[in-house]
Amino acid sequence: MDSLLSGKVAVVTGGASGIGRSIARLFAEHGAAVVVADLQAAPREGDDPPVHEVIQEQMGGEARFVACDVSNTEQVADVMAAADDLGGVDILINNAGVFRQHDFLSMTAEDFDFVMDINVKAAFFVAQAAAQRMVEQGDGVILNLSSVAGIQGSAGFTTYCASKGAIRLFTYALAAELGPQGVRVNALHPGLIDTKMTTDDVPVVGSEMGEGFKQQIPMDRFGHPDEMAKAALFLASDMGSYVQGASLVADGGLLRV
Repeated sequence: MDSLLSGKVAVVTGGASGIGRSIARLFAEHGAAVVVADLQAAPREGDDPPVHEVIQEQMGGEARFVACDVSNTEQVADVMAAADDLGGVDILINNAGVFRQHDFLSMTAEDFDFVMDINVKAAFFVAQAAAQRMVEQGDGVILNLSSVAGIQGSAGFTTYCASKGAIRLFTYALAAELGPQGVRVNALHPGLIDTKMTTDDVPVVGSEMGEGFKQQIPMDRFGHPDEMAKAALFLASDMGSYVQGASLVADGGLLRV
């Protein structure tokens, strides 16, 4: 397998579990040094070792874990400092986020702020911290994780849809602003992916609601985090060198856009 990211340093927020974990591991397989930023090192999936340890001990790669609440700018600075120690951030995977279901008529300001602070405000300022370094060095890649919910609205998920729609337009605006300075910015829109977010945080996968969604997916199955990692690799590597300000939808055909 070609080393598509040899010599690169990638920061993956929310990198301990789910999609972020798969991205961190695949990027390391392709030669990147990886900074895993998350609330805790242990994955939510079970007894597997932390991904930074897998990269270091099983793959012989370079990896760091930084405990980080992405809404805390001081902790974000610690993440970027860890990337600086490895040579400077070349790739940001803006993946950290929360998935919540709310009834619109009874939603509180606290519910709204929690989702928007993590999914939008934190993503904005993590991207800013990375972009400051990328602009100075004249190149870099920012990949923002949106969702099919950032393209099509779903009842019961108004705040989540609003947050992921904001990420989509943020991506387009940032691509226009940073493109002339050598920074590529794109969005990845996963469909329904089998992770703890969709089995535990909001029980979609394995539920009656999930079966209803699955019937709308031409591929007749939910996605796997590894499949999202492959899409991220395309956008982060030179394979996607002329892709800028784009949305890559990886949803098994759910939206068909």
